[in-house]
Amino acid sequence: MSPASDRITNFIAGSWRPGRERLDIVNPSNLDELAGSYSLAGADDVAEAVAAARAAQPQWRAATVEQRSLVLDAISRALFDRKDELARIAATEGGKTIPDALGEITRAAHLARFFAAEALRAPGETLGSVRPGVEVDVTREPVGVIGLVTPWNFPVATPMWKIAPALAFGNAVIWKPSEKTPGISIAVTRLIAEALEAHGMPAALFNLVIGAGPNIGAAVVDAVDAVSFTGSVNTGRRIAVRCAERMIRVQLELGGQNPLVVLGDADPERAAEIGVNSAYFHAGQRCTATGRFIVEDSIHDAFVAAMTERMAALRVGHALLPETQIGPVIDEFQLTKNLHYIDTGLKEGAQLASGGGRLDRPTRGWFLAPTLFTETSNAMTINREEVFGPVASVIRVKDYEEALHVANDTDYGLSSGIITNSMKHARHFQANIQAGMTMLNLPTAGVDYHVPFGGRKMSSYGPREQGRSAIEFYTIIKTAYRAL
Repeated sequence: MSPASDRITNFIAGSWRPGRERLDIVNPSNLDELAGSYSLAGADDVAEAVAAARAAQPQWRAATVEQRSLVLDAISRALFDRKDELARIAATEGGKTIPDALGEITRAAHLARFFAAEALRAPGETLGSVRPGVEVDVTREPVGVIGLVTPWNFPVATPMWKIAPALAFGNAVIWKPSEKTPGISIAVTRLIAEALEAHGMPAALFNLVIGAGPNIGAAVVDAVDAVSFTGSVNTGRRIAVRCAERMIRVQLELGGQNPLVVLGDADPERAAEIGVNSAYFHAGQRCTATGRFIVEDSIHDAFVAAMTERMAALRVGHALLPETQIGPVIDEFQLTKNLHYIDTGLKEGAQLASGGGRLDRPTRGWFLAPTLFTETSNAMTINREEVFGPVASVIRVKDYEEALHVANDTDYGLSSGIITNSMKHARHFQANIQAGMTMLNLPTAGVDYHVPFGGRKMSSYGPREQGRSAIEFYTIIKTAYRAL
């Protein structure tokens, strides 16, 4: 089953539907090229999708664990088999380089395969009662219809770490992806629908509605049984309030201003290699990217010199070119926002060590030079807020104790890292950093698919995503007593 044209782009109640408003997506690597033309869903489409999902979900709930596992295995194999096609779509509409896109799609395939196995081993237990002649069963049941609202920066992997557990544990899905990346969302929906139908399950279990958050996202939140959202803090807060009003469960993955501490015993060249990887790939558009390098005074100058040397060699350009290491930011809005933060940093007294402006390339695109600030304090705007672009700052500190204090002095708590040869400091940092994830001598960006993902403070709210922890959000515990 596939759309009859590129304008029939919402998948509702098992069929592809046209929308109301036209949506044109421009290739961020070449503004003279249209990446695709799509159409937006309306609130009534969301209502129909939810009704169809509710009608289909009992059959899926009643399916055997093996049937669910086979569907997810088919989704995984389809992602592996079509990774080249999917990577090109992601690169063309989102500016992600082909290697980055291939890595993301491969990760999504692994996620689906992981939850194909988890579907087979959903836990339960039988316990003895404190009363004679009574036994207790503790089981898990699906929540019902799950609304998934996902971002543009990882348009396959982030949705899949929500879609796969939702399906594995017997739920139906309404997916509202970012309207900035509709092409890849349609391609992923197509292969999910094919996997469901191939195994005798109604495609209406899975619905795709493309539209802006204020209307379509809000309509989803108001109609489903649970919401998993990845995006901005402000939007997440509004969703949390609405879900609380409706008394439904909510899971939020929001932003980060992630610290990477560099201690004086580190090798500056190795630290710079980790630092560039942490801050700048995928044009810095990763919630786990390093925004603050917190560097001990004794290594500060050597680290900055090694960073600027490596940054000068980075190849920024068209996402489809094989030599490109970093593509464009996704659109004009994001570029303008990044440039505003750069200007704000300069006005507040930060010094540019590298980058700081747009780049001209053979094609017109949203290209921004990887940017590094020095002489910054933790009070500056660029160190308090999430820039979400290829922009990072260096904060000079006198010792480890000050570094840990500065690292924790933030409203966020997603990822973190430390570069050191001291096991004492590494273990202390691991125990005392106020973040959901921490890395030792590794980039802050880059996580495995089979372990929990999430943060603290304003970075996350609700149960963890990924790994075996995902079952906490996508199932409800039932305790059943029976007389023997």
